Amino acid sequence: MNIVKEEAKKLIDRLPDYATWDDLIYEFYVKKKIAVALKADEEGRVISHEEVKKKFIV
Repeated sequence: MNIVKEEAKKLIDRLPDYATWDDLIYEFYVKKKIAVALKADEEGRVISHEEVKKKFIV
């Protein structure tokens, strides 16, 4: 089975019985954002907290 499909099923199984469609979509959104951020980190496409502070705090 496709890894994405497996992960989606696990995520759905972890939701409470009273979860709404909005809850489901939110969980998928967060999981995707985390995956993108981790990939960016692996590829070195991130900057440190100190660098961000230097850019935005004059």
